[in-house]
Amino acid sequence: MRILFVCLGNICRSPTAEGVFRQRLLDAGLAERVLVDSAGTGGWHVGKGPDARTQLAARRRGFDLSALRGRQVTAEDFQRFDLILAMDESNLAHLQRMHVGAAGAEVDLFLRRFDLSPAEVPDPYYGGADGFDQVLDLIEQGADALLAEVRARL
Repeated sequence: MRILFVCLGNICRSPTAEGVFRQRLLDAGLAERVLVDSAGTGGWHVGKGPDARTQLAARRRGFDLSALRGRQVTAEDFQRFDLILAMDESNLAHLQRMHVGAAGAEVDLFLRRFDLSPAEVPDPYYGGADGFDQVLDLIEQGADALLAEVRARL
């Protein structure tokens, strides 16, 4: 199974989701069976590591995001991945416009897929440090639900 997490710039939410979910897969003994990646709908941060505040918040919870590098979503991603999960409605709409008429990946809103509330992972970029912790709280809940789905599919 192949899963792609998507946010706007690929420096806060989607790399956090990638790092958290990778760890969940490792802990479950499924890392060899699931490919996980992240990308942004915008290209401003291609090649850059996650935001320093994102990395700090993640590191405090035991997640190392330092090796991740930003990239932009491509049309090929819709063929390469089985499931593409957007962090918010705006990025979901962008993905749906890119995906029109194409077969391939299922595209969904990450938290809404599992009936979690709120339905969106808010962008912490312009807020304070507590926003990065809130993102981690939400993503950890979503990652647990996604792990259950992956187990059922495999």
